[in-house]
Amino acid sequence: MDKLFKVGGVSKCKSGYKVRFATDLARVKILAKTDTDIQLMELPEPMTKPALVTFLKTTELYSNAEYKAAIDTADAKYNPVAVVKVKAPKKAKPSMDAIKARAKAKTEAEAA
Repeated sequence: MDKLFKVGGVSKCKSGYKVRFATDLARVKILAKTDTDIQLMELPEPMTKPALVTFLKTTELYSNAEYKAAIDTADAKYNPVAVVKVKAPKKAKPSMDAIKARAKAKTEAEAA
């Protein structure tokens, strides 16, 4: 079973903005040691990471360009789009009769 989170949001760390997942708002104290611009919110119901990221796209956090980039990055990670590869149809192999007919036509063309 996937872990459920009651709190989610974004924060700025050394490498840039990241989506954060937590079980309660006490996570702010831990993040405050290394991160800045911490924006966490309690969720309406416990959610998995993919569901939480999808929910964040519906909040006011998504209107901020820096937060939006972090949320979109997390969305690509936790809600990947399945890529369907379409194979080209296999070419029909020539029959032995077709090969013999080509060879015969070639020799007749050279003889002419």
